[in-house]
Amino acid sequence: MSAKPLFTNALVIGKFYPPHAGHRHLIETAAAGAAHVCVLVQGSRFESLAAAQRADWLGEEFDGGNVTVIPVRNDCPEDYASDEIWMAQQENMRLALKVHGVTRVDAVYTSEGYGDRLAAAFGAVHIPVDPGRQKHPVSGTKCRGGLAGQWQQILPAARRGLAVRVIVVGAESTGTTTLSEALTAHYRRQLPALQDVPEHGRHYTYEKLEALQSQNPDATVEDLVWTDTDFGIIATRQTALEQAAAEAAPLVIADTDALATTLWERYYLGDGSYGSYDALTHLPRRDVYLLTDHNGVDFEDDGWREGEHRRPEMTEWFKETLTEEGHSWILLTGSRERRLATATAVIDAMLTQQNTFAAPAWSAPTVLPVAA
Repeated sequence: MSAKPLFTNALVIGKFYPPHAGHRHLIETAAAGAAHVCVLVQGSRFESLAAAQRADWLGEEFDGGNVTVIPVRNDCPEDYASDEIWMAQQENMRLALKVHGVTRVDAVYTSEGYGDRLAAAFGAVHIPVDPGRQKHPVSGTKCRGGLAGQWQQILPAARRGLAVRVIVVGAESTGTTTLSEALTAHYRRQLPALQDVPEHGRHYTYEKLEALQSQNPDATVEDLVWTDTDFGIIATRQTALEQAAAEAAPLVIADTDALATTLWERYYLGDGSYGSYDALTHLPRRDVYLLTDHNGVDFEDDGWREGEHRRPEMTEWFKETLTEEGHSWILLTGSRERRLATATAVIDAMLTQQNTFAAPAWSAPTVLPVAA
């Protein structure tokens, strides 16, 4: 039998910019001590990530528990010496709680020096949680100072949301796999945890053929019968591989995706088949699609391909679909070296942008204690 919570309503506040393991420990501690925990995610117009986005990430982490995550717009300056600013900050929090039905707070959980004063403002008890950052020596400042080095400290949902996602697509034998592998090798030198995200459809084809050959040893790839269910499985698994890669490193380079799978389903089964389309409802945010052009690329028949004459049509399908869906896409032409140079130029710029976090002029960095 679990112990009765010490408090009814607990409060946790923060920027969660981005949410990390220390934040999770703070909220988990509050959730263990109170029947209900309100987490106020305070976001400013001067910051790069919206409060609603950070709240969504935290909400996913604590979904189904006794934690309510509330995004709050707060553009008020920070000045711990000013009673007037303290009043403005306090009222911002009080009203955020009030409109969500919380009119009394029994405990305030923080890891900050202002915890006593904040708790007193609410007539609540202050519960300090790891103020010396011994259990989790991480801060939002440290994360923003270098995402790659702190990636595993950031919460999984935030990692999936922050990762730069580069999707390589194209018709058969246009160099998509060659480019994906070259990009992965290039960026793995600076991001050792970067994962391969191969084309699951090819792996699935191998498995499907092996299963058929267990019944008919003479069967070939031409004997395979494709169904909408097959493409649904491929699309779902492709997204899962991509999500796992996003949790591993701040850059994802994927050799195709679920959106491309819908085009291959159309290619093989016609316009009336939609087995893979459900996967599009779970398609993660995209940064850019790199579309490999068929022009100037010799068709290499490796025994699994059959569509040299349809490459122009397939390339046009990709252009149309990516444009209709509003995605950023770049057509890669020229030599392998030229294509790689174009790709790395845009990815480098995206990684620089990813590591640039805006902050208001009054924002003070969190300085972690020096380990003894």
